[in-house]
Amino acid sequence: MATPAPRGAGVALSVRSLPSQHSFADSGPLLRAPRPARGWVRAIRDALGMTTAQLAARLGVKQPRVVELERGEVQGTITLHSLERAAEAMGCKVVYMLVPHEPLTLTLQKRAAEIARQQLAAVDQTMQLEAQAVTSQAQQQAALQQLAEALLRRPARLWDEP
Repeated sequence: MATPAPRGAGVALSVRSLPSQHSFADSGPLLRAPRPARGWVRAIRDALGMTTAQLAARLGVKQPRVVELERGEVQGTITLHSLERAAEAMGCKVVYMLVPHEPLTLTLQKRAAEIARQQLAAVDQTMQLEAQAVTSQAQQQAALQQLAEALLRRPARLWDEP
């Protein structure tokens, strides 16, 4: 099964051996919800009508720790463990996920095409010096396709270089 090349990649790659794509489509509404300016902990606490002292008691900490925790969420320094504890104390759960900007298969295809172009450019330079350059566009595309396919069979190789 061949998949069309990513825009600008110039090569169509097979994705038979690629890891299955997880569906992130169902998370759309969650991803579009803006994080409250004062953070989720404060928003939920306020919605419940709970004071910082009451949340502190439920967490088994002193009230200033809750203020610190809420500030840490806004600043992005809160730990996942602390966020989970606060959520649990308010009858909530933390949903933690990484969502790709594009399908993972497309990310792999782009990376394979990029590495293949780099490797072929190095070989092409050597071949030109030896007057053995591949001048046919079709041959260059076929070589690029073949190398990218080989790279996709072992995706870990795609990430050896930054």
